[in-house]
Amino acid sequence: MPSAAQTQPWDVHRLPSAQDRNVLVTGGNAGIGYFVAEQLAGAGATVVLGSRDTAKAETAMASIRSRVPGARVRSLRLDLADLSSLKAAVAALPLDRLDAVVHNAGVMFDHPPRRESQDGHELMFATNHLGHFALTWWLAPLLAAAPAARIVTTGSFAAKSERLDLDDLQSTRDYRPKRAYGRSKLAQMLFGLELDRRLRAAGGTALSVVTHPGGALDSLTPSRPPVHIRTTAARLRGLPAGLLVQGKEAAAWPAVRAVLDPSVTGGQLWAPRVFGLRGLPRVEPLWDHLADTTVAARLWDASRELTGVDPSSGLA
Repeated sequence: MPSAAQTQPWDVHRLPSAQDRNVLVTGGNAGIGYFVAEQLAGAGATVVLGSRDTAKAETAMASIRSRVPGARVRSLRLDLADLSSLKAAVAALPLDRLDAVVHNAGVMFDHPPRRESQDGHELMFATNHLGHFALTWWLAPLLAAAPAARIVTTGSFAAKSERLDLDDLQSTRDYRPKRAYGRSKLAQMLFGLELDRRLRAAGGTALSVVTHPGGALDSLTPSRPPVHIRTTAARLRGLPAGLLVQGKEAAAWPAVRAVLDPSVTGGQLWAPRVFGLRGLPRVEPLWDHLADTTVAARLWDASRELTGVDPSSGLA
């Protein structure tokens, strides 16, 4: 029998009110994160754009305000690759509670050499996974102050074909950038699911949900100058790909629904409807390797050792 989440009507263009909600979107200054922020601001939320680049965040906020009259947007300087900076970054948030955080920011490298953060961690694993793992810990008091906070972790379709090497989480052997990226996103998704299990076991009120955006191309993404400019030629070149994938505005829909839909429950995976690549957001069955609780628990222990924090303990 279909669940309520699958049968309840959902219109991506007529979102429920998010008035009085505070949401942090990491990487909200560009790409999919920008559109997550724009759509949530359009629903009335106060949206904080987490970004390493203050100037780019200011540009993104100006773009959102130009499209959403009265938008409540602000920025937070946030460098997920620098674990020691996260405590001070969160302390700068002028909020008394946080109703949701969208763990969206990420980096992807296409070519060697292997790069490391200043903490000595492989840079994609550090930014995409460890930074969000630790950030959740520092955000815990603000999330716990909300009646039913949501932690939304953005994974990737690239993680579907990858498996973690628990003995080499940071790709010190046989570094292949695309594989390392896919594994870092898989680690993120496993984290989001394991976090929800731990919250449920501890009787926590926050929910942890995982999403992935499907296939998202710049050529199919509407212009938001100067944040993103799509030329007519690029739009025409991208039209054939639109049969299989989508632009970044549509790719934001799963995360937005995970934040706003009252029927969403913890531990779910939200993704585009058509082959997981494009279309309206829906609940997708967990991939087999995402349901591996042993791997998730071992990853959690390794992440706790690498970061020195345990996110679930602050939210229970």
